[in-house]
Amino acid sequence: MDAVMTDHALMAAVGLFGGVLLGLAARIGRFCSLGAIEDVLYAGSDRRLRMWGVAIGLAVAGSFGAGALGFADLSSSIYLAQAWNPLASIVGGLLFGYGMALAGNCGYGAIARLGGGDLRSFVIVLVMGVATFVVLSGPLASLRVALFPTDLAAAGREPGLAHGLARMTGVPLAATGIAAGLLIALASAAGREIRGDAKALAWSAVVALAVVSAWVGTSAITAQSFEPLGVQSHTYSAPLGETILWFMTASGRPLSFAVGSVAGVWLGAFLGSVRLGHFRWEACEDPRELRRQIVGAALMGGGAVVAMGCTVGQGLSAFSVLAFSAPVTAAAIFAGAALGLRHLIWGFSPAE
Repeated sequence: MDAVMTDHALMAAVGLFGGVLLGLAARIGRFCSLGAIEDVLYAGSDRRLRMWGVAIGLAVAGSFGAGALGFADLSSSIYLAQAWNPLASIVGGLLFGYGMALAGNCGYGAIARLGGGDLRSFVIVLVMGVATFVVLSGPLASLRVALFPTDLAAAGREPGLAHGLARMTGVPLAATGIAAGLLIALASAAGREIRGDAKALAWSAVVALAVVSAWVGTSAITAQSFEPLGVQSHTYSAPLGETILWFMTASGRPLSFAVGSVAGVWLGAFLGSVRLGHFRWEACEDPRELRRQIVGAALMGGGAVVAMGCTVGQGLSAFSVLAFSAPVTAAAIFAGAALGLRHLIWGFSPAE
């Protein structure tokens, strides 16, 4: 049993647990980043965008609460341990958002749709997974490092927003983070459409649980392990490539949190689609649509590596530790998606 439940397998189990929650939220709770942006811009509804806000707020409060109790080592998170490059957040976020609009999904959404039988999303997952590694450690890695250098956070520099607020106000870090999270959640839940929607609020809490459980679980395993595992939470850019590599080289590559997380989203989405009776096989019949999805997936993969995260990685996990990069990257993703959606609907003609 010990040989089976290695530290790598335990990390994968933590990722699987949170991934299943995220997959269920996508299929049953309709938790979707591009859908939220489309609703705001073209349907006049901010319900799903506010779901993201509630999830972010609860994840922030939960993460800092877990850190205060000693259950999570947030300082080891890559979002706080590495120095922030604002240009990378803006450029990477714009590329990712534009690619997301072209593809019709982010990486997380593509996995969730694949769990519902959409084979078009399989193409997005494969292309995005390969593109991340092309930019992360492949032929374009040197160019990325030259254009968007990153390093460990300099000594004495505030690693995140909560740290800066805590120093300015004299309020303890944990209290600052928890208060900020609760304020974000309450402000997001105050909207007319979502205020009385118990289902939307509940699924937002489920998403927050997925993020916090990852910080807690990986912190506990990393603290007692001799392996260089790392404290982490969910993101769906480089983990797609890592999962593809694991399926090709599993005999020589251990399981990881990333593999468990990706598999979890697929499993949760599959269970959710079956539960709702929505599972059906779908394929792409339009070559132009396929071309657009391939280009969009490639842009998402490269953009996510530059920005150090996707809609989930930066929009939830990095936000949960109040990293400087999170709000800037999220805003850039929104802007890029808005531009991409406008291009798809009206082309590049000027607005009248």
